[in-house]
Amino acid sequence: MPASLDVVFDAFHYHQWRARWDSLVSATHVVGGAPCPYKGAVTENAGAGMLRSLSMRTQFVSYDRPHVAAAAMVGQAFPFTQWAASMRHRATAPQESVLVYTYTFEVGPAALRWLLGPLVALVFAQQTRRRFARLQNFLALHAEEVRLWQQRDTVAPTHGAEAGVA
Repeated sequence: MPASLDVVFDAFHYHQWRARWDSLVSATHVVGGAPCPYKGAVTENAGAGMLRSLSMRTQFVSYDRPHVAAAAMVGQAFPFTQWAASMRHRATAPQESVLVYTYTFEVGPAALRWLLGPLVALVFAQQTRRRFARLQNFLALHAEEVRLWQQRDTVAPTHGAEAGVA
């Protein structure tokens, strides 16, 4: 990514930035109103584009800014019966970093898994590549804007109380 790991992390997790580049979701928010997730936070995410009908609730099981965030789906969201993902960030140069996105999922109903599984895997992989290409392009143009916002707003909430959740 063409930005430092803290800029990349915040551009992904702070909803005000994510809304500007994320092609996979049309709307996302933390239940309770925090500006970004934290360990234990539940988020609601509405799909975008051809995935507009997909809506998913996730709960963050890890949130260690700016190094790692991981979440798992709460309940089910057709075609997913299970879904989890993690993002690890590593600095490679002063204004460059690597983002490693790992995900796993299961689709259902079980009787159609043989058919749905490969199709969903293909679509999700394509959409994930598109999504992170958009993040990369956004950062190429706006990383400095995010960095200035971080300095101005003293960014770094790590749990609910600091993020404005009572």
